[in-house]
Amino acid sequence: MLVALAALAWIVTSGRSANTRAGWVAVALMAVVFVSPLCALSSALFSARVTHHIILIAGVAPLLALAFPLPRLPHPPLVPVVAAHAVIIWLWHAPGPYAWGLSTVPGYWLMQFTLLGSAWLMWRSIFSPLLPTGLALMALVATIGHMGLLGALIVFAPMPLYVVHFATTAAWGLTPIADQQLAGLLMWVLAMIPYLAAGLSLVWSSLRVGEPAL
Repeated sequence: MLVALAALAWIVTSGRSANTRAGWVAVALMAVVFVSPLCALSSALFSARVTHHIILIAGVAPLLALAFPLPRLPHPPLVPVVAAHAVIIWLWHAPGPYAWGLSTVPGYWLMQFTLLGSAWLMWRSIFSPLLPTGLALMALVATIGHMGLLGALIVFAPMPLYVVHFATTAAWGLTPIADQQLAGLLMWVLAMIPYLAAGLSLVWSSLRVGEPAL
């Protein structure tokens, strides 16, 4: 991962990114999720893992989409992209696939790459100047809706679901169910902020474009 971060930093430094500032912030956030103590903590707490995933799909992915929009690459239809990203999020937060993703190296990296890759594709489409603002907002609302639903289901689950963390939460003063409820709240509430911010930014940009010249 350090090699990948160094390579990405070199690409940004060499001026090959469309948005240098977004590229550097993406590098910094990737260091947070993969190199900082958050990475180790996310192996012990489900809430930390959800935080890791939120930063990855709602922080790193949109920044990479701004820094590397790859305009010559065709845009797949928006609805399948948003739907595929939703399926990937729900799949990796189902107890079975989640446990496999944390217990095996191939599973872990498959989890990371599919979450980040599908999120990058979605954000790339959302930020495309060719996409009408209304469709971009619908994609953001749909993502907010399904992530909020998933977060609520995790919060109100009657029992701990993520057995991989049963033996690791006590050291942090949390029971497995409390850790799970905190994770659900993070996905239900905190994760919505980047999507709302992006939606407001798109609306503001469309209004400014529509203003008549004086």
